[in-house]
Amino acid sequence: MKFKGYRRSDGRVGVRNHVVVMPGVTCAAVAAKKIAATVPGAVYMHNPNGCAQTPRDTAITLNILSGMIANGNVYGALIVGLGCETIQEEMYVEAVAQKTDKPLHYIALQKSGGLKGTVDSGVKIVQELIQGAEICRRVDCDLSDLILGLECGGSDPTSGFSANSVLGAASDAVVDSGGTAVLTETPEAIGAEHILRERGATPEVGQRIYDAVKNNEKLFLDLGMDVRSANPSPGNKASGITTLEEKSLGCIHKAGARPFTESYSYGDMIDKKGLMFMDTTAYDVCSTVAKVAGGAQVVVFTTGMGTPVGTAVAPVIKMTGNRDTYKNLEDILDFDSSASIYGEKTTEELGGELLEYILRVASGERVKAEINEAFDMAINQFASYC
Repeated sequence: MKFKGYRRSDGRVGVRNHVVVMPGVTCAAVAAKKIAATVPGAVYMHNPNGCAQTPRDTAITLNILSGMIANGNVYGALIVGLGCETIQEEMYVEAVAQKTDKPLHYIALQKSGGLKGTVDSGVKIVQELIQGAEICRRVDCDLSDLILGLECGGSDPTSGFSANSVLGAASDAVVDSGGTAVLTETPEAIGAEHILRERGATPEVGQRIYDAVKNNEKLFLDLGMDVRSANPSPGNKASGITTLEEKSLGCIHKAGARPFTESYSYGDMIDKKGLMFMDTTAYDVCSTVAKVAGGAQVVVFTTGMGTPVGTAVAPVIKMTGNRDTYKNLEDILDFDSSASIYGEKTTEELGGELLEYILRVASGERVKAEINEAFDMAINQFASYC
């Protein structure tokens, strides 16, 4: 199966052709926003960090942000710094250079003549990047070039037995075609870790996944907290999900039935094919961002109650198994799998339809999160304790 994508000089494939403008620290966000808003076609990607962090926190921030810029969906980027922050220009340049050779520029507000001088300089740089991006053309790419992120949030009982199951069927198809799918949200595997361990392609991979889940719960307990007191969320409980184990057993359906090839740490670059596990938080924005930083060009996000979450870099497809939710929130949702509940279509049939839709999105069709400019950003600094 094919889609129309962009082949990058670093060997990656993109489904978008973004020129990203990002503040190097949140203090410089005002300049970065003005630059992005001035140049048609530029995309603003927020950075909530960049200063006043411990070395381990800083390393996580650099890993995630450099991964987002290295994602195949990005042609090139401008980072707008302040000048006195912790993460300096050379740190960003080195982190990005370790992952990609794409165009990267950096300017600092304190060295560019204030806000106006920074914006003027930045606009010129971004205009040149846009001109370079416009030369790129979509070409035939194989499904094996795709890294598909698997996400859920705002779940209800229909998520497990409809939306997640349908996504699992699509995930299997991607993996069977030589592509890659990535399951995350470690706390939402608590109670199902034994199942994931049995699905490791090797005993070592299965054990690493099992250990990641068990260590995640232990980490909270060691800090005097019980993750079960916050998960399921109040909305999950109101919708009918009663325990974290129940939620977990529905959550893992997103990963279909194929064996896990590898297990990755939070936001690390995915360098293998097949079904992957990534150790992330259950907070859906942080988890979605981590997959994109790892290389996922498209994310499918299942939701029973509805959520508009998206990212600046990768299209986030919203699907639900709740027909009422789809009717009520159609302006933020893209795919309805509820036909599997009513016996109108099988899970396998809907999985095929979802895969066709994923390929259309990969070829340029915009999703609701992109249309609504839902470009959310959050980084899990709690991972620095792991």
